[in-house]
Amino acid sequence: MTEHRRYFDEISLGEECESPGRTVTEADIVMFAGLSGDYNVLHTDAEFMKQSIFGERIAHGLLCLAIQSGLFSRASVPYATLAFAGLRWKFKAPVKIGDTIRLRAKVTAKKDLSKEDRGLVTLERTVLNQRDEVVQQGETDLIVEKRR
Repeated sequence: MTEHRRYFDEISLGEECESPGRTVTEADIVMFAGLSGDYNVLHTDAEFMKQSIFGERIAHGLLCLAIQSGLFSRASVPYATLAFAGLRWKFKAPVKIGDTIRLRAKVTAKKDLSKEDRGLVTLERTVLNQRDEVVQQGETDLIVEKRR
């Protein structure tokens, strides 16, 4: 059975969705450090970080950016995305081991593209922790297939 995907024509300007939460674990941070090669002490040195302004290790900003991408697919029926086309992003607050983050997304723009079989969808995305604090926020542009 093929999973339904939402085409450009089915996406409404102003529509919003919110994902379930996902807890960031120590294993996530360790695996991301290995995958990315980013072994910065902010993420890997518990003793050093006890004396920092954060008081403990924090997750990689790019790890949380990646997690929110997955959360978007859990928030609604997936788009018929052909490509990720752009990103404007701010890292607002640290995410610590044990924090549970979730995503709120809103369609803020839609634009036809020169190729008739696709359009551009702009999403405003806000990543919140379990205390409803904004930890990351920005916009993404997706090229989404039109129904034929």
